[in-house]
Amino acid sequence: MPQDMLVKLYDLNNDWDFLSEQGKKGILIRKPIAPEKSTIYEWIKKEFGGGWKDEFESAFYNTPKSCFIATIKNKIVGFACYDATALGVFGPTGVSEKCREKGTGKALLMACLLDMRLKGYGYAAIGAVGPAEFYRKAVGAVPIPNSWPGIYHDLLTCNSENK
Repeated sequence: MPQDMLVKLYDLNNDWDFLSEQGKKGILIRKPIAPEKSTIYEWIKKEFGGGWKDEFESAFYNTPKSCFIATIKNKIVGFACYDATALGVFGPTGVSEKCREKGTGKALLMACLLDMRLKGYGYAAIGAVGPAEFYRKAVGAVPIPNSWPGIYHDLLTCNSENK
């Protein structure tokens, strides 16, 4: 069962070196711009589903944007966002299978969390965590007891009665 986790943003090292480390691998981590919107949405929907696309869309329209993308040679290979479904919540995030195990997921996570810290957040929740051990090791995240289904407790579903 998924759970939410909590991160103390004030405990994070304000070190953005992960950007140059990804750059050495040919991976650029940055915020997206408007003409890329449709391309990013299509990629997320294809790779991870419509729900994650919708959450990214919300983050894309925040001012300033609360999302980052990872690219290789002008092709998207990953994304991460925060303040999408709820303020102070990181996620969703996803990296294409061919780019996993290169530190890209952690770099996207750090970009978002440090961006949140710069905005004045003291803490971040990570919503509906799958790989809890990854977040524990990467940023010292701790489980939030009894947090599922949390902000998703009343999520709409589609059924034949809704037509």
